Amino acid sequence: MNQRVIKLLVLILIIGMFGFFGYSLVSKGKHTDVGDKAYNFDLPNLTGSNTKLSDYKGEVVILNYFASWCAPCKDELPELEAFQKEYGDKYPLLMINRGETKDKINKVTENNKAGMNYLFDYNAKVSKLYNVTGQPETFVIDKQGIIREHYNGPVTEMTLYNWAKKYDK
Repeated sequence: MNQRVIKLLVLILIIGMFGFFGYSLVSKGKHTDVGDKAYNFDLPNLTGSNTKLSDYKGEVVILNYFASWCAPCKDELPELEAFQKEYGDKYPLLMINRGETKDKINKVTENNKAGMNYLFDYNAKVSKLYNVTGQPETFVIDKQGIIREHYNGPVTEMTLYNWAKKYDK
């Protein structure tokens, strides 16, 4: 290649990098993570009404992002169901799905026979605010509404219980 083509490619690369970084700075929105106040969402649930995080003010709350097609989510589900059965009255577990329909979740959960609290983040707006990058992903929110844990990957019933108990002060 001649020198002129190389200089042109370098110039295009530099302009592209500045454009990318500039866009990243401008488009950086409001995000929450460990130590931040949890974003108060209002999402549709499986029964047809809406659930707000603020409905659980003063309680330790667990959020779990999942998808029905996600293999680790499927592996984790019996642990979450066991947690819900044993501790769900004391420590609310909110299962948040991104992009699937209520019919699909009813089908894969056998019409929610475990009595889980399924919510739907259809446009992933809340997922973005919580910096969710995949599934399963779990958050523990303390009684003051502060995010205390953010874990990527499957969790067990006892891990959830230990986290919830730790922040139940």
